[in-house]
Amino acid sequence: MTDYSRRDFLHKLGIGSLSAVGGGLISLAPPQSFAKITQIKPKRYAMLHDETKCIGCTACVEACREVNQVPDGVSRLAILRQGPFGEFPEASYRFFRHSCQQCSNAPCVAVCPTGASFIDMHNGIVEVNPDLCVGCQYCVAVCPYRVRYINPVTLTADKCNFCRNTNLAQGKLPACVEACPTKALLFGDLNDPNSTISIAIKTSPTYRSKVALGTEPNLYRIPSKIGEISE
Repeated sequence: MTDYSRRDFLHKLGIGSLSAVGGGLISLAPPQSFAKITQIKPKRYAMLHDETKCIGCTACVEACREVNQVPDGVSRLAILRQGPFGEFPEASYRFFRHSCQQCSNAPCVAVCPTGASFIDMHNGIVEVNPDLCVGCQYCVAVCPYRVRYINPVTLTADKCNFCRNTNLAQGKLPACVEACPTKALLFGDLNDPNSTISIAIKTSPTYRSKVALGTEPNLYRIPSKIGEISE
């Protein structure tokens, strides 16, 4: 039997060399490698996390877990805490949303051997078809944001999909957005210049994680006024 390694597989896909970043492997492929992925879509859903409003209550995490029936031991969404800054009783923290970035140039889609990882061409959401997923974990390894995991129940890849099959399918906002008590999350269509999220991004200072990699993430952030920007 021929020894067909993961490196051989990625090489044949034309993904190019790999480099370790943040403890995981990322693709260094040029943007044109993802040409078929970046077709213009009728809608381009995105999320904005306002770190100046986030209080780290994790209501979003619990809502996500309940609505999407996320098993124990894994999570589609986490809120990472940085700090404290200052001294008690004036100490404060910075909170960072850790979830799928919904990349327009998604490495996880490019490496999937079965087509299970795909981008919904109607709205730009990066999704996983569990019926096609074989649990090879290529997508888990190549994600530079370390947000994919293997669902211990279905044994297939999983991650945040903006509640595409739950709340969104029912005409609701993603569970995390609905649950946030401080309105620190905005969700909407970036192709609509008049949408709330489009206006907020145009009128507020924002940043996105690891944009130098060419992934074109659709998770925007209004930076906290304390601490350092987390990537």
